Amino acid sequence: MTNELLPRTAVIQMKAYSPPQNGRGGKLRLDFNENTVGCSPAVIAAITNALTGESLSMYPEYSQARSAVSSFLGINENQMTFTNGTDEAIQLLFNTFVEAGSEVLVLSPSYAMYRFYAELAGAVVRQVEYKVLDDLAFPLEAVLGAIGPKTRAVCISNPNNPTGTPVSESQLRLVIAAAPNAAVLVDEAYVEFSGITAMGWLAEYPQLFVSRTFSKAFGMAGIRCGCLCSQEQNIAWLRKAQSPYSVNVVAVVAAVAAVNDVAYVRNYVNEVLAARSFLEEGLGALGLRWYASAGNFILFNVGSRASTIRDQLKQTGILIRDRSYEISGCVRVTIGTRAQMKQFLNELEKVL
Repeated sequence: MTNELLPRTAVIQMKAYSPPQNGRGGKLRLDFNENTVGCSPAVIAAITNALTGESLSMYPEYSQARSAVSSFLGINENQMTFTNGTDEAIQLLFNTFVEAGSEVLVLSPSYAMYRFYAELAGAVVRQVEYKVLDDLAFPLEAVLGAIGPKTRAVCISNPNNPTGTPVSESQLRLVIAAAPNAAVLVDEAYVEFSGITAMGWLAEYPQLFVSRTFSKAFGMAGIRCGCLCSQEQNIAWLRKAQSPYSVNVVAVVAAVAAVNDVAYVRNYVNEVLAARSFLEEGLGALGLRWYASAGNFILFNVGSRASTIRDQLKQTGILIRDRSYEISGCVRVTIGTRAQMKQFLNELEKVL
């Protein structure tokens, strides 16, 4: 008889995360808020030029890339560290500043990785719900009321995913001020579409952390590159707790090329914003209730047919995300170009 090797209690108790389905290539991918047209050609060229035997045989060097990306962000390079997507940023923050047994405040529904890494760290997760009756507005008073002496981290996605709800600058400042002894993470994965950022506040708040990613507007989700920003002393602690080479050489080369071609991203964002208005009008014309979004996605209600409509659209080569397990009757669609949204609306009308 052999003994079973068991993992940590936190791993046993945490809920597993189900990643995207396989076989998504070649379809109209409106399910995971990715860029729907691809990254800048300058990124592809930079990666191609960087793929040499020597570069791949060396561990990555970050100084030049930190300089370029921090300049793009308007901060100095000692106020940021590269991360393997936003996921590593969240995990790194918890590993560095959250003790097992302390509280982490998250909203629901929101990005699943906040809870995932909080539970993995052995933290107690305290959850504040978005209210459907309030049009999924940011529940400011409930968040402020949930912050207490045991709160060690507060995670806010701005705008929130999957609701699309923006958090105003005044609301953000109230939350940050209410949690002077907690790490307040403002996840700005969709900042290019919302235009709301806390990046300029780093000098004011020692407890503030801002994460950015190249996975969404920049069209580089497959590369897994992001960054976590804060005051210099906080970044020093983060780098001390971080694996020294967690971001690969291809990712940092791509990041530099991406921030050097801001016109490409700006044009894509402008197209998405126009397509968002087009989609809102189209959903309204179909008699569907949708929620105002500041991101590159919209949550809308199709009633009891959420999973059926998702599956029927999949058969036409269009992928959307069923979120009815969190908000009854709701599905989420990523916003791409106006042409893509026209294709989506045409097929949606048929399945309705």
